[in-house]
Amino acid sequence: MSTSSTPTHLVEVEHLAKSFGDHVVLEDVSFTVDSGTVTCVIGPSGSGKTTLLRSLNALEIPDRGVVRIGGTVVDFGGINPGPGGRLPKAQRAELMGLRRHSGMVFQAHHLFPHKTALQNVIEGPVVVQGESVADATARAREILDQVGLSAHADKYPFQLSGGQQQRVGIARALALRPDLVLFDEPTSALDPELVGDVLGVMKDLAAQGWTMVVVTHELRFAQQVADQVLFIDGGLVVEQGPPQDVIANPQHPRTKTFLTRLLDPI
Repeated sequence: MSTSSTPTHLVEVEHLAKSFGDHVVLEDVSFTVDSGTVTCVIGPSGSGKTTLLRSLNALEIPDRGVVRIGGTVVDFGGINPGPGGRLPKAQRAELMGLRRHSGMVFQAHHLFPHKTALQNVIEGPVVVQGESVADATARAREILDQVGLSAHADKYPFQLSGGQQQRVGIARALALRPDLVLFDEPTSALDPELVGDVLGVMKDLAAQGWTMVVVTHELRFAQQVADQVLFIDGGLVVEQGPPQDVIANPQHPRTKTFLTRLLDPI
């Protein structure tokens, strides 16, 4: 059920669990995120990182657990899809309430190919939030300038590099004025020479005080920017804390093994 409360953290996740058939993806995940901080989620492939991120804005419906963002709380134990997976109207409203707090940046860019960069960025504010085209356009141009794409506002996705497309994706998320920005391995699909531009934009956002949860394999970025790091394996938070502890001085054997393989693969 969706309720309101006086928050002590911007985000609170309690006992989140998700299975696909017999495969347990998230077993029992709990953590908090303070406003204006960066949380980096690391772990091996298949550990549940993306499912966790998608659960925060209900793109994935957990089997149980509670997610609170701001004053909106959803207890997923009470979310019960009907025939065909369709949710009752009241439950759909609960999930939409949660989604309004966050913007998502995906691995793939998911831009509308028939719309320019500017048109992609104004789509959400105009269609979803009912903002006027004039106001949305003015703000979109400011955001595109912020991510270094003011000269490319009228270009279509096929005219942009992968890194530029991903920066349009970031601008599109920011245009919704979210309380929380979610990044799902935003550099994993990019050529190595394009990674730095996207990470540079993300570092700037962190410096500006955006609250971010980032699933990433970019350990240097996590060390430089993260306020906390979650190491997830087997659907559990195995270790969490500041990057100087989790990455530079891990305590759990599984964390040590993962970081050794990532930092020294040969």
